[in-house]
Amino acid sequence: MTAYVFPGQGAQYTGMGLPLYKGNPIAKRMFEQANDILGFNIADIMFYGSADDLKQTKVTQPAIYLHSVILVACMGQQFQPHMVAGHSLGEFSALTANQCISFEDGLRLVAQRAQAMQLACEDKATGMAAVINTDSRIIADVCNSISPEIVVPANYNYPGQTVISGSLAGIAQATEQLMAMGAKKIIPLKVSGAFHSPYMKQAQASLAAAIEHTTFRQPCCPVYQNCTARPSVDTEEIKANLIAQLTSPVQWTQSVQNMIHNGARNFVEVGPGEVLKGLIKRIDPSIDISNISE
Repeated sequence: MTAYVFPGQGAQYTGMGLPLYKGNPIAKRMFEQANDILGFNIADIMFYGSADDLKQTKVTQPAIYLHSVILVACMGQQFQPHMVAGHSLGEFSALTANQCISFEDGLRLVAQRAQAMQLACEDKATGMAAVINTDSRIIADVCNSISPEIVVPANYNYPGQTVISGSLAGIAQATEQLMAMGAKKIIPLKVSGAFHSPYMKQAQASLAAAIEHTTFRQPCCPVYQNCTARPSVDTEEIKANLIAQLTSPVQWTQSVQNMIHNGARNFVEVGPGEVLKGLIKRIDPSIDISNISE
């Protein structure tokens, strides 16, 4: 069985999608349609913008979504998934790929999600940091001990890497405690705020309203969702989990393990970069994984 997986924020790069635009009429049409839907020329930013242009959340998220779903469209009948999953933002790409939401609706939702998340980041100095080679239960205990600042586990990327998210003061306190307990490396991430934490509640309310006004159809295969790590084909459950995702941790390790347990033997990463390929190899080195990026 083949599982298709879709990357999230951080996978972007300057020039992404340009070979697709130049070489495939389906891709060209979809990029031009995206420009009309978004009301600005996202294709130009993807193809010719600087790294700084691309790292703005309101640009990054639609750009990665576009790159991923256009690749799926260009694959045509070669795209035959038994299951799908996406890392954070990538869950929207996965739901477009398995026909649960349309390309147009998915792009509108991603754009609204990105705008709402960027606004939520402006209220307080927040961020994220990757904790390397420390037991995730110890990390969770340390996060829970910090008060009144808020810091939480946000991404379970693989057994040796957990990302924490919260106020900068809370992350500093957690870093100090974890280093004192033997953590070898803690890396601040270049993100604009505390994603997958309580600081996203404001964005969650905005996204919930948009999701409730979007048509969700029966998907062609199960999606393994971030906040539960379990497969779903029920549209109401999918919608609720998409909303919950903004303030819940991304259970990527658990999702991949569950896909393998349920029969996935081949993984294909679709979208910019090879981030998920690297994570999955660390979760289970025996698994066959490839990537399609252009």
